[in-house]
Amino acid sequence: MTVALSLVGGTAGLASSHKTVTIDVDGQIRRVSAYGRTVGDVLDFQHIAVARGDMVTPVSTSNARDGATIVVRSAHQVTLEVDGATTTFTTTALTVGDLISALGARGDGAVATASRSQVLDGDLVRVSTLKTVTVVVDGAAMPIRTTRASVRDVLSDAGITLQDGDTTSVPLGAAAADGMVVFVARGSVGADSVTEVVPFETRTIEEPALPQGYRRVRTAGRPGEATTVYATKLAAGAEVERQIVSQTVTRQPVDEVVVVGTKDPATITVDPGSSKATARALAAERGWADDQFGCLDSLWTKESGWRVTAENRSSGAYGIPQALPGSKMATVANDWRTNPTTQITWGLGYIAARYGTPCVAWEHSIAQGWY
Repeated sequence: MTVALSLVGGTAGLASSHKTVTIDVDGQIRRVSAYGRTVGDVLDFQHIAVARGDMVTPVSTSNARDGATIVVRSAHQVTLEVDGATTTFTTTALTVGDLISALGARGDGAVATASRSQVLDGDLVRVSTLKTVTVVVDGAAMPIRTTRASVRDVLSDAGITLQDGDTTSVPLGAAAADGMVVFVARGSVGADSVTEVVPFETRTIEEPALPQGYRRVRTAGRPGEATTVYATKLAAGAEVERQIVSQTVTRQPVDEVVVVGTKDPATITVDPGSSKATARALAAERGWADDQFGCLDSLWTKESGWRVTAENRSSGAYGIPQALPGSKMATVANDWRTNPTTQITWGLGYIAARYGTPCVAWEHSIAQGWY
């Protein structure tokens, strides 16, 4: 009788340790059956080795739940050049986009030498961040938002024309840096007709659907240009007085539009074990904190209500992220029609590659109605 009870107890214990889980190892997703009490046990059962520095979500010592998603990201070395400064470090980022996202606010709006969707392969990744360079010219001080690498490129991109004899306080070949101030001194003193910049205005829009602390330039300011004719008075060969006779604007300035968020991220609630909880964990793997997840929540609530089988019959968009067409998500796994983890993984990769962060994608959706 004792032996029979032991066998029954052993069978029950074995059954309780059986799990069907989704395992995501460096973007390779599969649904498996495994035995184990903890996440680490399940990974061991599947012969998935976890090395020092690798990231596991949930942590290896936590209880493994039936139906859960386990994410493993392997640590590896990358060499990154940001605005001319090169560093080599260890990361669990999968793609160039993940790497840029890990830069935090500094990575917003940054451009890289490779596509954000490109898988990191050990090659040097060069990134130029979004910088504010203030250009003081023709009596106006203009903050230029730019990702250009040199002072020459910043001025050229902004449409500021340098004429013969003009000088700059910083060499044109110097690297552009955030917070830099460049003075342009016109060399055409005494000229009757000169080309001058027309400064742009800056407008701020408060957006209650975006989180507090979010600030992004929706439209970059661009100075205009005008041809100004002066009447000059000379004394002993030197100019002593100058008056405007006429001014013709040859290029209208473009106002800078800045969007700032006002929503409190603390208002977001997530049910454990839900698709939102999975998305929150996978977003955190990319370095996206709760403010970014709040934007993701709003975006996919609008798109699909977080329903795995949500389908737009007119366009063919499908799933939680409303992939168009839905079959695009097969690049992650073949179960894209029914597996929320597959859909979420694809959706986060799409957002990282196209917009950089969920908040930028959500802002685009607010402004355009789609993302």
